[in-house]
Amino acid sequence: MALTKCDIVEKIYDMGFTKKESVDVVEQLIEIIKDSLQEGDDVLISGFGKFCIKQKDQRRGRNPATGKDLMLRERKVVTFKCSGKLRDLINDSQE
Repeated sequence: MALTKCDIVEKIYDMGFTKKESVDVVEQLIEIIKDSLQEGDDVLISGFGKFCIKQKDQRRGRNPATGKDLMLRERKVVTFKCSGKLRDLINDSQE
């Protein structure tokens, strides 16, 4: 089951904030992250990971539905690399 924005708001609400404050905090955090990425800046959250913008060159692709070849335009994509601490935490919980 995925953690949703509503779940995050609810967890912040449980910490003693009002519902409106909780929603505002989550919305503002997401806007800050989106604005930074849109400007081409990386977003580094210590102990969690790093969001980066990568440039993808134009390349040949294929439509999986029809099998026809096509050219995919150059574009930017967002990537995420988790921190070592997060990776260790996830792997330790598997044992």
